[in-house]
Amino acid sequence: MSASSEALIEARELASNGHYAEAETKYWDIISEKSNDGQPSHKVLQEQESGILELGKIYQSQNQPQKLSDLITKSRAVLGKFAKSKTAKIVKTLIEDFDTLTDTIDLQITSTRECIDWAIENKLSFLRQSLQLKLSSLLYTKGSYQESLKFITELLREYKKLDDKSSLVEVQLLESKIYHALRNIPKSRASLTGARTSANSIYCPTLLQAELDCQSGILNSEEGDYKTAFSYFYESFEGYNSQDAPEAITVLKYMLLTKVMLNLVDDINNILGHKNVMKFQSKDIDAMKAIADAYSNRSLKDFESALLTYSTELKSDPIIKNHFNALYDNLLEQNLLKIIESYSCVELSHISKTIGLNLQQVEGKLSQMILDKVFYGVLDQGNGWLNIYDEPKKDSTYEASLDLVKHLSSVVDLLYEKASSLN
Repeated sequence: MSASSEALIEARELASNGHYAEAETKYWDIISEKSNDGQPSHKVLQEQESGILELGKIYQSQNQPQKLSDLITKSRAVLGKFAKSKTAKIVKTLIEDFDTLTDTIDLQITSTRECIDWAIENKLSFLRQSLQLKLSSLLYTKGSYQESLKFITELLREYKKLDDKSSLVEVQLLESKIYHALRNIPKSRASLTGARTSANSIYCPTLLQAELDCQSGILNSEEGDYKTAFSYFYESFEGYNSQDAPEAITVLKYMLLTKVMLNLVDDINNILGHKNVMKFQSKDIDAMKAIADAYSNRSLKDFESALLTYSTELKSDPIIKNHFNALYDNLLEQNLLKIIESYSCVELSHISKTIGLNLQQVEGKLSQMILDKVFYGVLDQGNGWLNIYDEPKKDSTYEASLDLVKHLSSVVDLLYEKASSLN
């Protein structure tokens, strides 16, 4: 066994026993090792690869993003000795090690940009494209949508020229997400259609297919087609769940959201009782159940209480948050209808006090509901009353009379034409 092999084993033992500082020193010795002739042998290169990747995992587990960034920078001197495919694998792995660390997106973006520049300098086109896709994804996560789109546009042109369908699916899917975040739903739908078309011509990995289904569900939700959205979310959940992916619980939340929006609250218990779902009991699911119960009881206070109790779980997800305005609006309407349903005339101050909103908000919402013909009534602002009427019944006699007059008019016109021809 060579000295470097012994050093690698020793470094692993130190790391497994929690002696990370000593292990770090050993790993750096391995990474910087050279053969007698100044060039690393094949064996040394293998051990340097293991050393770089394992040291990256240590920095990841110990939440040391700056050291991880430094590792990426310093290891470039060694990476030039590897084959291009091996170099691409190592760099991508190190960049992805940032993904599980919190509040490091700016440092990850900086490291990715530096790696892109290095890849361009060394003419590593495949690595450069992969890193640009990763950078675009990071910029999307950060909220820099326009800058992210610039990379997407260039990558789309290159991948279409190369006819690289698998990469094209990922780029078009990300483009769809960006346009959705920019609230450009037609372009988001067009990008998703392109991604699905590309995916149909290749073998699509389970997780990528699940991501496509999830995006389809999100867009259908935006268009108000919650029934179709649920079908897509269900397919996405099955895909993620089969791979034990953490995204499964997020998609499960979307499934429950669609049922709430469809006012099919009873279906939620059926979903949560399924054997594939029972293992996902958490605060996220409790939050959706609390919202569903509030919606079922038409209780605005319970809804607001659930938002306060589960603020982190509900407001951190932009997809769920975007639908809460519509959900709140629907719940407010139902709550108002619940209050006024037993009255023919009721004081606006009583409605305001019961529902817990100021008088101006109540008057504005009731006016909108009357105009939308949610119910029939008149606001008497002088007296501060709301008069509620039964839905007017259609008078068939009136419509029949209009038809009779119309036909009589046609008969008179024909008789006039005939009389004119006789003269």
